[in-house]
Amino acid sequence: MKFRAWLGAAVLLASPLAASAQGELVLYCTVQEEWCRPMVAAFEKATGIKVLMTRKSSGEFYAQLKAEAANPKGDVWWGGTGDPHLQAAEEGLTEPYKSPKMAELQDWAVKQWEASKGRTVGIYAGALGYSFNTTELAKRKLPEPKCWADLAKPEFKDDIQVANPNSSGTSYTMLATLVQIMGEQKAFDFMKAMHKNVNQYTKSGAAPARAAATGESLIGITFQHDAVTQAVGGAPVKIVSPCEGTGYEIGSMSIVKGAKNMDNAKKWYDWALSVEAQAVGSGAKVSYQVPSNKAAPVPAQAPKLTEVKLINYDFVKYGSSAERKRLLTKWDEEISKLPK
Repeated sequence: MKFRAWLGAAVLLASPLAASAQGELVLYCTVQEEWCRPMVAAFEKATGIKVLMTRKSSGEFYAQLKAEAANPKGDVWWGGTGDPHLQAAEEGLTEPYKSPKMAELQDWAVKQWEASKGRTVGIYAGALGYSFNTTELAKRKLPEPKCWADLAKPEFKDDIQVANPNSSGTSYTMLATLVQIMGEQKAFDFMKAMHKNVNQYTKSGAAPARAAATGESLIGITFQHDAVTQAVGGAPVKIVSPCEGTGYEIGSMSIVKGAKNMDNAKKWYDWALSVEAQAVGSGAKVSYQVPSNKAAPVPAQAPKLTEVKLINYDFVKYGSSAERKRLLTKWDEEISKLPK
């Protein structure tokens, strides 16, 4: 989809007539725009349904669904970390649906569906980590960071970019991961120390990977597959699976409760779980996650989850609205307000 057409779609999203027209679908997309666009084009070609798409981070769409609950504008929320999808499910913002494709999915994708009482499903998985610019590190003769603890060292002052967990599902996953690895008090002590090294809290979870790739920042904390995208593009980055262990996401998909194009929403849902759809991102060389359909091709460059020290991430606890609100409030009070 051309940028001008995509921008027009974003404008049309504000129109109730656009949302209710026949043969259309209003899609909220949370993966990178470079993946959203070929997905939209492939679906339109396969079905003839016109897609009106906007792209935002997970936390932003979660907030938007809450704001629009009385008059839903979107039909499907596709992509982004599973925690806010589970929170939306808990609050009744999304619609239960069982796709005929469920039997084709990995166990972790089905468990996501079961945990949400059928209101969200896993579409991909990816491990958290960080990347650093090897050229810049060598210039400054700094030791390679290998662990979470290294990111609080004074030699990395103003060298780290990470997203704000209020807007970014990636960064909320980091917050929940650190709490599970270190314990809550030690995790917040660590983030206070790391805060001195953070040059920017971005809105998008994938942005720090791009910053590390270009040398704008030395280190970017993201999901590892976002850094792989940069490495495949030729950027001088090295990807780190922290030595203490790390969390992971189950990227998810949900149908908006009260969707005005419900039939088309279910068509997207079923199609997005197919081998054909899940091959789109890897074919376009913009997706290096592990897909949820067992028969979908896994990109050769995708991080091998069996080789990463993954924690037993508690999706139910950290996917609850109460826990999310509590942790984010604490982060706002104890981390974001700190002086540099």
